[in-house]
Amino acid sequence: SIPVPNMEKLAQDGIRLDRCYVASPSCAPSRAVLLTGLMPARSGAEDNHSKPKPGTHSLIEDLKKAGYETACFGKVAHYGHGPDYGFDFIGPERPPNLGAVVDAWLAKRESTKPLCLFVGTHDPHVSWPVKTTFSGDALDLPPTFIDTPDTREHRALFAQAVRNLDSLLGRLRKISSERLGENTLFIHTSDHGSQWPFGKWNLYDYGTRVPFVAAWPGKIKPGSTSDAMVSWVDLLPTLIEVTGGTRPSGLDGKSFLPVLLGEKSTHRDRIFTTHSGDRQMNVYPIRAINDGDWKLIHNLHPEFAFTNHSDIDRLPRAGRYWTEWVEAAKTDDRAKAIVKRYYQRPEFELYQVGRDKWELENKIDAPEQAERVASMKKELAAWMKDQGDTGKIFAKPRPLDQPETWQDVPRKAEN
Repeated sequence: SIPVPNMEKLAQDGIRLDRCYVASPSCAPSRAVLLTGLMPARSGAEDNHSKPKPGTHSLIEDLKKAGYETACFGKVAHYGHGPDYGFDFIGPERPPNLGAVVDAWLAKRESTKPLCLFVGTHDPHVSWPVKTTFSGDALDLPPTFIDTPDTREHRALFAQAVRNLDSLLGRLRKISSERLGENTLFIHTSDHGSQWPFGKWNLYDYGTRVPFVAAWPGKIKPGSTSDAMVSWVDLLPTLIEVTGGTRPSGLDGKSFLPVLLGEKSTHRDRIFTTHSGDRQMNVYPIRAINDGDWKLIHNLHPEFAFTNHSDIDRLPRAGRYWTEWVEAAKTDDRAKAIVKRYYQRPEFELYQVGRDKWELENKIDAPEQAERVASMKKELAAWMKDQGDTGKIFAKPRPLDQPETWQDVPRKAEN
C-alpha cells in the first residue's frame, strides 16, 4: 500500500528478481558480504558494526583491475568503514541532499575510465521522518503486527521514508541518464528488511528477502521478472563479470549475470542466511537454510530472549509503539501471542515459505515433515562447519527467564 512509482518504472525498463536475499540482515555484515563476496563467518564481519578481518580481499580491487573507476556516496560500506574497501573516491556518508552531491561530483568528474558508482541512502532506516504525507489508517499492516494507534502513526512515518527513497531513486536515474549515458547498468536493492518486529535482525523473509531491480538498455529485456534465487554475496561477482574482470577464487558468491540477461532461469538451489547479533542490543545468533519452498531456522540459543533497539529503546520515529504492544498483550490474546513469539523462539522453526509468506505456521513438529527436518538440519550443520561458523556469541545475552534484563541498556533519548 506504499506507492513506489520510480521503482516500478525501473522494473518496467528492466528486470525484477523476486527472490533476492541478503546473507545477514543487519547493516555491517550485509555490506561486508556485498563488498567481499564472502559469507560473514569467512570474512569475520559477523555481528553488526564489525569489519572483515585484516587482510580480507575487497572485490572493489577487482573492479579497478578491470579498468573501472570506483566511487561511493552515502551509506555503502557501514559508517566509517569505506576506506577499508579501496574505493577510488569516497563521498560524504550522510549529506543533506545526496542526489545533488552525486550530481555535482559527476559534473566535475574528469576521468575517462568507465565508472562503477555506489550510492547508499539512509532511508528507510530509523529514525523515520518527523512528518508524513500518509495516513496510518489507510495503510496495510502485516499479520505479525499489533494494530494500535502508535503502530499506525509509525507506519505512516515509515511510508514517508519509503517515498523519500523512491524519490531519490527517480532523481538518481535521471542523473545517471544525463551524466553517464544509456550504456549503464542501473541496480536498486537493499541491505536488509525494514526495522520492524520480525524484520531486520531476523531470518524470516521479512528480514532477509529484499528488492532487486535492474535496467540495462539493449541488454536486459524490459518488463521481465525472475524467481531465480540469488544472494547479496553474488552481487559483486556479477558486476565483475559485467566489467569483463576476473572473479577471484575462493569466493562464496557467484555471478548471476545470465539471469539478468534472460539466458538462465535459475541460479541457486539453496539460500543460507546468518545473524550473529548487534552488540548489547541484540544477542541472538540464528542460522537458516532455504530451498525455495521450505525454510529451516536454527535459533542457536533459545534460552536467550530476542531483543533489539526497537523494543529496548522505544524511541519516537523508531520503536515507541512497543509500549502499546506490551500493554495490549496484557488483555488481548492475539497481542500476547505476538509479543511472546517475538521474545521467545523455539530452537528450530520450519516454514513452507512457498505458501506461507509471513511464516506464521511453524511445522517443525509435524510428523510428516520429520524426514525433511532431519535432512535440512544435517545440511545446515554441514554448511556451518564448512564455513568455519562456530555460532560465536558477541555480547552478554539476556536470559529468557530474566525479563527484568530485557530493557537494561541506558540510551540517550531522541526527539
